[in-house]
Amino acid sequence: MLSRLFGSQRVPSFLYRVSLIMKPQVVFVLGGPGAGKGTQCSKIVEGYNYTHLSAGDLLREERAREGSECGQLIANYIKEGKIVPVEITINLLKQAMEETMQKDEKKFRFLIDGFPRNEDNLQGWNTVMDGKADVKFVLFFDCGEEVCIDRCLERGKSSGRTDDNRESLEKRIQTYLQSTRPIIELYEKHGKVRTVDASRCVEEVFADVKAILDKEG
Repeated sequence: MLSRLFGSQRVPSFLYRVSLIMKPQVVFVLGGPGAGKGTQCSKIVEGYNYTHLSAGDLLREERAREGSECGQLIANYIKEGKIVPVEITINLLKQAMEETMQKDEKKFRFLIDGFPRNEDNLQGWNTVMDGKADVKFVLFFDCGEEVCIDRCLERGKSSGRTDDNRESLEKRIQTYLQSTRPIIELYEKHGKVRTVDASRCVEEVFADVKAILDKEG
């Protein structure tokens, strides 16, 4: 049918254009624990046509899912403040994007929060998602260590998260400094990082985020 409508030579290019339309547009959201990534992503979703995917939330949901083969493995990594194996995280992200786009083809813009956290994550993403998603830029929430710790300890009073305690937080911050900051610096070399001072109040931070998103389109 397509060949009759478009001619045999034009079918591949037609299908290629359709695949481009459906390709996920991704913004990686990075920053230390407590930098406010989740809060700002929620505000972005309210005002812009983005779907928020938190790598950490997806891992926690999988950990809690009854019958999950990966659940205990994920639990052990999170408790120790270590990074979960890349294959697990990318498959959860890929599945979440596919399910979102199947439900609504207009939902092709994604904020991926807390990923990639290290070189292994980035290499895994490039391997699995090469040609399947476009990374527009990295939205980097820059925040001092003590501010991050104070925020997480306050959050821990009501979050129920086992990793919102000082011992786990210090491990997580060291992991972030050693593993994630080099990824941010790598993207900076390619001009793909948009930095926001996240030490300020929520509304001041979001004003800068809005300016970035309005400019990027």
